[in-house]
Amino acid sequence: MKTLLLTGFEPFLQFNENPTGTVVKKFDGDVIGDYKIVGRVYPVVFDQINGLIADDIEEVKPDAVVNLGLAGGRHTVHIERIAINCIDGRTDNAGFNPNGEKIDEAGPDGLFSTLPIKRLEKALKTNNVPADISNTAGTYLCNNLMYTTLNILRQKDIDIPAGFIHVPAHHEIGAELGVPSWSQDDINKAVGIILGNI
Repeated sequence: MKTLLLTGFEPFLQFNENPTGTVVKKFDGDVIGDYKIVGRVYPVVFDQINGLIADDIEEVKPDAVVNLGLAGGRHTVHIERIAINCIDGRTDNAGFNPNGEKIDEAGPDGLFSTLPIKRLEKALKTNNVPADISNTAGTYLCNNLMYTTLNILRQKDIDIPAGFIHVPAHHEIGAELGVPSWSQDDINKAVGIILGNI
């Protein structure tokens, strides 16, 4: 059976919970479509993220990789098209404040998702899940993880579907911070549809 590496993040910044960690724990060990799901929840720490995903790709030897991240303030699922070779933005959970550094000094400026992004968008919308293809994954940990995942696969000449999906906040975050939100069940549903259509 094929294996799919599914990753999410711990809470960060003003978000006291992270729905991506919850959904990863829910699907860990499940079989969806052609894939057995192997879930990992990562710290929001620039200094650790590259090593963690490299180790997991080496250990799991996945046939597909889906990285998940929280996009507080967005009201749809965003299927990311591209990651850029740059980190910037607010302080991470270890206190590091990026300032435009490259993720890989020798790497390409950008790397495109190898997920079937148009098919995923169609599958979500067919199931009445609001979704869009996004042309920026930002410059924070989400972009860093997407770029590093794709860069490792490129360097190892591994041709598998891999990419990043941003999900909205869940209702607890929405109520606390006044941002758009979905139920955790709806977030889980959206991710399940994605995993079943890769």
